[in-house]
Amino acid sequence: MTNAPLNAASLRGAVDLSSLVRQHNAPPTAPGKGEAQETGGFATNADDASFTQVLELSNNVPVIVEFFGQGVEPTLEPTISAYAGRFALVTVDATSNPQLVQAFQVQQVPTVAAVVGGRPVQLFTGTLPEAELKDVLEQVLQLAAQNNVTGTLPAGESSEDDAQEPVEEPLPPLHQEAYDAVVAGDFATAITKYESAIAQNPRDQQAVAGLAQVSLLARLENTTTEALRSAAGHSPDDVDAQLAVADLDVSGGHLGDAFGRLLDLYPSADTDGKNTIRTRLLEYFEIAGAEDPRVADARRRLTLLLY
Repeated sequence: MTNAPLNAASLRGAVDLSSLVRQHNAPPTAPGKGEAQETGGFATNADDASFTQVLELSNNVPVIVEFFGQGVEPTLEPTISAYAGRFALVTVDATSNPQLVQAFQVQQVPTVAAVVGGRPVQLFTGTLPEAELKDVLEQVLQLAAQNNVTGTLPAGESSEDDAQEPVEEPLPPLHQEAYDAVVAGDFATAITKYESAIAQNPRDQQAVAGLAQVSLLARLENTTTEALRSAAGHSPDDVDAQLAVADLDVSGGHLGDAFGRLLDLYPSADTDGKNTIRTRLLEYFEIAGAEDPRVADARRRLTLLLY
């Protein structure tokens, strides 16, 4: 079964995988390590170190990510190949890629997800009948079209002469510097660059959203899911503990859980706590985007609490 119906809101609400793009920490490349390897057709193997290439590819075509291991082999290549380049398939060994397992919240294999425009979308665990699988893939194509990810891969290996790279608009200088800092795992510098962009143009919504997202990634760095949830469970009235779990929920795309947690906590918080919760909710609204219906619902509830 799919985790939830796919829509643009669910894509926008999931934090991108920038935290995995840390090539300065990657070990020296070797066959199968640090470089995505073609297995033929439209399928590729990837690992923690090479996933940057997958993120870049997902700006051109939607990428299906199939986690395998523990005696379970990948099975989706024939189905993906039938779409003649409208998808790329990336297979990941869940037993040897802990960063990707954590990022995609893999609990068992097989687990299947998608990446569209650099953002993850959870699809399903286990196996689906062919008809249901195709229904899910059609939903992914619809979601990709909504986000202008409509390219097609050439069949087989292609040369520079017969395959053209999509031309992307260059980022503004401060945005590019912020992106480069995220790639390097330097969230502090990325935050500074986005803050500078906002100082130059307070209406720069991309910088505002980027700052909110990078700030969340920085808060989650060097934390563990178990520790954050344990602390929140033991201290249900502790604003900081609940904010940390809300960050965790947003990072996994569970916006409704994050909004509900903080809005439930708001009435009992002191004045400083209320201000902190309100500020954090506004950051989440920027990450999710105003078009997300969960944002509209949370804004209405927050307004009622404020007045």
